[in-house]
Amino acid sequence: MTDQSEPNGGRRGAPLRRIDPEEWTTRPFQVLHEQWALLVGGDHHPNPMTISWGGFGTLWELPVATVFVRPVRHTYGLLNECPFFTVNFMPEPFHRALEICGEVSGRDLDKWEKAGIRPLGGGVVPVPRVAEARTAIECRVLAHLDIDPARFIDPAIDRHYPMADYHRVFFGEVLAVWTR
Repeated sequence: MTDQSEPNGGRRGAPLRRIDPEEWTTRPFQVLHEQWALLVGGDHHPNPMTISWGGFGTLWELPVATVFVRPVRHTYGLLNECPFFTVNFMPEPFHRALEICGEVSGRDLDKWEKAGIRPLGGGVVPVPRVAEARTAIECRVLAHLDIDPARFIDPAIDRHYPMADYHRVFFGEVLAVWTR
């Protein structure tokens, strides 16, 4: 287990401590749906994007984070260019940052600055974490697949896609978990 100090003296909380992915505990049905997170993709011009869909579990005998990104999102292209990402769970005071990162595109402006958050170099991946996160998960993309609406068993699911912009599902091996 390793401590990693934040830049500028960790002005927003205790340093993050690296734990084994198997030690991480959370409420899986609430952590994304109710609390949201910032998905960061891209190594040269990383972009934080708010997510509320995804999951955590085991696949191919590995700890895996699953994230869903629509093709119209800036982060979609970044994930296809650089096969690494971070998932960052923010404390309550950063709810507005989550809203900002879900409302504006990183193609148009620097979301880091607008949201008042800072990138913190990844511990094992080339994509940054969010310095203010209470928990950050570093992942390497293992595979992806595109959602095919022809496979929806429940036709009500299609209501989530009024523009027919079906998600790509990215399966990321969890390489490191950082928490406060």
